[in-house]
Amino acid sequence: MPQALPDTPHASLAKDWRQQLHARQHALQEAFEQSGNTTALLKGHSKFVDQLLQALWQDAGLNQDVCLIAVGGYGRGELFPHSDVDLLILLPDNYDSALDRQIEALVGTFWDIGLAVGHSVRTLSECADEASKDVTVQTNLLESRWLAGHKQLYAEFQAAFAANMNTQAFFEAKMLEQRQRHAKFNHTPYNLEPNIKESPGGLRDLQTILWITRSLGLGSAWSTLVKHGLISPQEARQIRRHEQYLQMLRIRLHYLAKRREDRLIFDFQNDLAKQLNHVTSRSKRASEQLMHNYYRSAKFIHLMNEILLQLLREKIYPNAAPAVLINDHFEARNNLLDARYSALLQKNPTTILESFLLLEQHPELTGMSPTLLRTLYRVKKLVNRDFRQNPVNKQLFLDILKQPDGVTHALRRMNRYGILGNYIPAFGRIVGQMQHDLFHVYTVDEHILNVLRNLRRFALPELAHEFPLCSQLFMQFDKPYLLYLGALFHDIAKGRGGDHSTLGAVDAKRFCKAHGLNREDSELVAWLVEAHLIMSSTAQKADLSDPLVIENFARQMGSERRLTALYLLTVADIRGTSPAVWNAWKAKLLENLFTAAQRLMRDASANADCNIEIKLRQQQAEETLSYYGIKKPSYQPLWEQLGSSYFLKHTSQEIAWHSRLLLPHLNTEKPIVRARLSPAGDGIQTMIYMRDRDDLFARICSFFDRMSYNIQEARIHTSRHGYALDSFLVADQSSKSVVYRDLLNFIEYELTQKLMPEQPLETPLQGRLNRQVKHMPISATIHLQREGQSNYHLLDIVAGDRPGLLSQLAHTFLAHGIHLHTAKINTLGNRAEDTFLISGKSGQALTDSALQKLKEDLSRQL
Repeated sequence: MPQALPDTPHASLAKDWRQQLHARQHALQEAFEQSGNTTALLKGHSKFVDQLLQALWQDAGLNQDVCLIAVGGYGRGELFPHSDVDLLILLPDNYDSALDRQIEALVGTFWDIGLAVGHSVRTLSECADEASKDVTVQTNLLESRWLAGHKQLYAEFQAAFAANMNTQAFFEAKMLEQRQRHAKFNHTPYNLEPNIKESPGGLRDLQTILWITRSLGLGSAWSTLVKHGLISPQEARQIRRHEQYLQMLRIRLHYLAKRREDRLIFDFQNDLAKQLNHVTSRSKRASEQLMHNYYRSAKFIHLMNEILLQLLREKIYPNAAPAVLINDHFEARNNLLDARYSALLQKNPTTILESFLLLEQHPELTGMSPTLLRTLYRVKKLVNRDFRQNPVNKQLFLDILKQPDGVTHALRRMNRYGILGNYIPAFGRIVGQMQHDLFHVYTVDEHILNVLRNLRRFALPELAHEFPLCSQLFMQFDKPYLLYLGALFHDIAKGRGGDHSTLGAVDAKRFCKAHGLNREDSELVAWLVEAHLIMSSTAQKADLSDPLVIENFARQMGSERRLTALYLLTVADIRGTSPAVWNAWKAKLLENLFTAAQRLMRDASANADCNIEIKLRQQQAEETLSYYGIKKPSYQPLWEQLGSSYFLKHTSQEIAWHSRLLLPHLNTEKPIVRARLSPAGDGIQTMIYMRDRDDLFARICSFFDRMSYNIQEARIHTSRHGYALDSFLVADQSSKSVVYRDLLNFIEYELTQKLMPEQPLETPLQGRLNRQVKHMPISATIHLQREGQSNYHLLDIVAGDRPGLLSQLAHTFLAHGIHLHTAKINTLGNRAEDTFLISGKSGQALTDSALQKLKEDLSRQL
């Protein structure tokens, strides 16, 4: 119990109060670390701040007509270590303005002694006015608690607040607020760095329930909800246990961060896991065990939030509308699906899956009744081996996937209520599983459901503008549910060790066979799972201008049906990893690969004859140049110097652009730099033409690094007469607004200056390492292999991305005398997957010793 504050004059007390505040905070922390008692910490912190504020209030000698009130979380008596102390200083409507100076001095004292105060100063009528306009203010005042001053004024405040409470308006405002809050987190508790307070399934979901029950006069504790029949005693104990677990995590986060921090970010997950005695095992890291426990709590809280808000809605909007019969098992009440009798699911477990199918088939239903939700949660263990072997249940599950509407909602609900993981045990093993790869921002199960959602979006006509080709192909696909099965199983084997694509294909084939799919469909689903990374890898790492690459890829596809299915799944998969990973450049690469392979499959006479492809591209470029009135004799000398490999590296559009701009510069002595917005909308295309130099790539990388632009693709070409014609696709990774005409002019002028021979080569940037890269365990990998029978080697690098990485690699190539031919720069969130085609100077093969030295040097740097 904290000691009473010393009664000495204010001037001498400020230092004493500050010291006493810090001493008591430290004592509370020590007591918490020894006992782990969450309630004692929150209440104890709140209580000693009460005493401190009351002493300060008394020392300030404020007019007794004024009142000091605790509001918000502090008003609840729950004060986290670094949370704000929310206060309302309540004034009578006709107060003496001299009070303003006294209040200002008092608030200054609060801050002087180290209290993080969030305060408002309002009269009684101003409180009523603000509360009526802003539900956040109304909520804050709802949890008020008298601290000091005029008690009668506080009583008037409470009476006025209660009289002005419109429970229906308050309920709707809190529902809107929750929907908007959940939307910020993509409506899922399963982010890899969740917010303990604000995320779906976080503490705010529980607080929302209690705010509404308080507004209804039903109390503000879980025990009072039991008395009113809203929850059972067992549910109250479960809610309180999960609530205390999240509170404990939040307290520890505050102490670890030494500030208010409510996000379970990677920086603190390992330390938190250690504090909670989690130990890394062969199958799970300690931090994964921590997060698995968090997700379990968030999942339960998310479910109880859904159930209780529906029950509260029924209290606020009592409606005696008769039940509407749906079939022999189910009925609808207030647009919610309900069982016709209480023991339905226990006596007839098949109706578990039937309930999800009915929600799909009846769009007028907005969800399940609270009673049905509770029952589903209780009977989920009935979805066992016998249940899975029942032919009726197998057909019901396939029917759920075959519905024209509601597939995503159905599977999300099945996962939320624990049904999906029991029906597909392999899926149950990846629920809440972390992904330590720097670009997935969701758990494995949430990523899978996001991929399925993305596939479903292709089926919606109102969203056809997002991906017109995908929407067209999806609508033409004969059995979309096979794509959904591919999505469900594509990452289902992650975390088992071994190749998850191969292991997942075995699971998919077994599932399809058990569910009676024919051989062709079963093989398609299993092949999709096994091959789901091939298209993205080819598009982002291989040279798509090389006909041999397209021919090899088309051979791997085997049929146009498989090609279409893989293209749709790949687009949905990449978009489901993280909002930061997908971009127009990746979209264009995948579309180009798909259309090129499709054209090859459809045209039996098409082959990989490079000469035919070169002639085709030249003809198309000639047509484009003729629109500008440019005749062949004017650019023929340039084309002769460029050589055949140039025409295989570039599209006809790019050939025409380069040719038009370089007509007067064939033998220029100055660098020629030209930039334009990419016609595909995937960044800025930059062309550099000048006499070839060893340090050219390093200079270009350094320039774009300093602009904070990512190089997404680099095509390096050396002409027969010793000129470099390099093409770069760059993209701005920031959200800053720019005037593109000025930006293009800037790139052209400044890069030209940097390429002048008298300019020194700048050293690579050494920017701050991204915190996720710092705390995410990813080992850099370097892979070198001979490219066919040529003198070239393919260098694959996977590493955590960081500022100046590409520039550093370019300097390493320069130091080792490496000649770069092409570069595919693939940034996946905070993970770099870069591929380079390299050789020695003048195109000779690199010796084994040179390759070994290069690899060792790169390993040291990465």
